[in-house]
Amino acid sequence: MQTELSSADDVNVPQYDQPNDRYVFHYDSDGTATITTTIVHAIASIADIDVSQGEFSLYDSVDPDALEHIFSQKADGTDRTGGHVAFSALEHEVYVYANGDVIIYPPTDANVSHPPVSN
Repeated sequence: MQTELSSADDVNVPQYDQPNDRYVFHYDSDGTATITTTIVHAIASIADIDVSQGEFSLYDSVDPDALEHIFSQKADGTDRTGGHVAFSALEHEVYVYANGDVIIYPPTDANVSHPPVSN
């Protein structure tokens, strides 16, 4: 079941949803960053890695060009309103919905607590 995520001041910053042990954010397609760039930076923040050091590439998990195309406007200029894509990246489960919602589940490890992402 797909639900709208509550919006934060900066919708592209993942917020930790402790009761559900997941990170959530809403991608703003009217913003300047692409969806793939936004997802890479979200995963890097959650996993505490530096993308500028080559520690992570989305290509290891999904074709970024295909991901961009899937969620771009249709040929007739209308927005895509349904569907989602799921993939794993750095042992995190990533769900990207056509409405812009992104949910990232951290690796399952009962002994690890996941603090909120901060900038």
